[in-house]
Amino acid sequence: MLYVRANGQPQARLGIVVGKKFAPRAAERNLVKRMVRELFRSRQDQFAGRDILLRLQAKFPRADFASRSAIRRACQAELGSLLDVAARPLPPAPSVPASGEPPASAAPAAPPAPA
Repeated sequence: MLYVRANGQPQARLGIVVGKKFAPRAAERNLVKRMVRELFRSRQDQFAGRDILLRLQAKFPRADFASRSAIRRACQAELGSLLDVAARPLPPAPSVPASGEPPASAAPAAPPAPA
């Protein structure tokens, strides 16, 4: 799962969440985090002004791969595609009305009924 938002700063920031529920072995969790950091560093100029949070949301399929290098290739391909999405232009931020003003989409209040 990937979350991206503007941070209002010139540099990019990265957050990584890899829980034991989805990657029970510490070696697997560290592998994923190491690979994310490496890809982020190599492409950091593309992410200027963004906060990126990557969260592992599916079980790490250790049994599906014959070797550790196969796991690395699969991780790198998946993480690379997620960071490609993070590098896309951000949509414009929604405008926030000043305090005390109703939002533009709100209908005006009905006048009170006569008593």
